Amino acid sequence: MVLAIDIGNTNVVIGGFQENQILFVERVSTNQNATSLELAISIKTILEIYQIQTTEIEGCIISSVVPSINHAVRKAVEKIAHCPVLLVGPGVKTGLQIAIDNPAQLGSDRVADAVAALHEYQPPIVIIDMGTATTLSVIDGQRRHIGGMIAPGVGISMNALTEKTAQLPKISLDPPKRCIGSNTVECMKSGILYGAAGCIDGLLDRIEEELGETPTFLATGGLSEFIIPHCRHKIVLDNLLLLKGLQLIYQKNVES
Repeated sequence: MVLAIDIGNTNVVIGGFQENQILFVERVSTNQNATSLELAISIKTILEIYQIQTTEIEGCIISSVVPSINHAVRKAVEKIAHCPVLLVGPGVKTGLQIAIDNPAQLGSDRVADAVAALHEYQPPIVIIDMGTATTLSVIDGQRRHIGGMIAPGVGISMNALTEKTAQLPKISLDPPKRCIGSNTVECMKSGILYGAAGCIDGLLDRIEEELGETPTFLATGGLSEFIIPHCRHKIVLDNLLLLKGLQLIYQKNVES
């Protein structure tokens, strides 16, 4: 079994795959002050929940947008599994053509998303990843990652709305009963959910116009399941996309 770990700004997603099957996916909060021992305990606890022995782990692959805890996570895996750890970055084979101004600036999570998308879907492709930030990655008909967009995430928008106002409460992401809210909470829910969905629809329209053809639209990330159902475009929801990409990158580097 191979561990796949995605270190995000809000959560660390930990998954396990064996051959072409993903066995489990769990999330823990990202804590930049966590020690390697604390992280090792979290990972080991997840493995115990799924009745997986550490001796079954033959390798690990990590993508990260939080470099400050990369070392601690690597050491945590090595403490419990004593296996090789691969960090997605320079020198790692991905097979992805990156046609942007500075390819080194493309986050490893977006690389993994794109690798999985190209493996399963026909380009051109637009990948919407809804996490702490909302990112859109564009892959053209020649299978090249040509760029994209970065917007504030839904969680950031919600927090800003409540923290910067005196009377607006914290809310959940349950959909409102109707678009036009009749009370404060319903108005906030409508503004956040339909506002985010409308933003995505508008961006997709502009991308499609610039490409000059209709791409495949994919969505992933922890918040996508709340927003994507309210979009008017046909968007495929695949919350395992990133882990699938890490699996493919691992196979390309270790098993070839």
